[in-house]
Amino acid sequence: MKKTTKLLGLLALAASFSTPAALAAASDETFRVCADGHYLPMSNKSKQGFENEIAELLAGAMDKSVEYYWFPQRMGFIRNTLRKQQPDGSYLCDVVMGVPYRYELTITTKPLYTSSYALVFFPENGLDSVNSTADVPNLDATVLSSLKVGVHERNPGARWLADMNLLDNLSPYVAQLGDPDVGPNELEERDLFAGKIQMSVVWGPVAGRMARRAEALGRELRVVPFESSKRRRMAFSIALGVRHPDKELRDQLDVLLVEKREEIDAILQKYKIPLVAASDA
Repeated sequence: MKKTTKLLGLLALAASFSTPAALAAASDETFRVCADGHYLPMSNKSKQGFENEIAELLAGAMDKSVEYYWFPQRMGFIRNTLRKQQPDGSYLCDVVMGVPYRYELTITTKPLYTSSYALVFFPENGLDSVNSTADVPNLDATVLSSLKVGVHERNPGARWLADMNLLDNLSPYVAQLGDPDVGPNELEERDLFAGKIQMSVVWGPVAGRMARRAEALGRELRVVPFESSKRRRMAFSIALGVRHPDKELRDQLDVLLVEKREEIDAILQKYKIPLVAASDA
């Protein structure tokens, strides 16, 4: 009996040493991405977002397959994905495809892209003269009096409206609904296309999604990117984020971002994302 107990103990000890190596070998074959399954145009479970395409591109360059861990893009996202350990000590996923450059909760790669908030609208109904954000206050008084501009909370568009003395034209939206299956700005997009609001201030990739949808419907949606100023920062660089100790993975991704720059830019352009120089962020 004592010999059997001792043998079982040795086997358990051996397993405890071999498991991490086995886990490492498994992760070497997969590019494990933390993502929101309902977050277009960035990502979804059907892999229809530009971050899905870029993940496939980078994984292919590393001879790996992409594996996702899905979690709603809400408060605590990093804690519940990138930083969350399983009982065996492994992590659920290894990389987030889109975080602010130099984000404090991760270490980040070089910028994947730099975009800005944009004013989006259909030129019809008296808005054809708007070719820059500075043109809005100069609209015909009748048009301006009925103009509704969609802006969600924590959006720098609210400060722009205040600077233009147009706060009365603000139509507010919440940044995150209780339903995790509703993606960013979906309600604003619906109201804009239905004519309930005439303009919306949205993040660049969302503006690109709206433009693609309008094009599919045979409609022209005008996208006017904002310029940053001392009062309003409108452009931001987005990077890939990994855990702080994973500098080797970060460095590997940095190399790939340079090598695959042309293909990455082609994906961003396909999604009609307004791009600006990183120096403008």
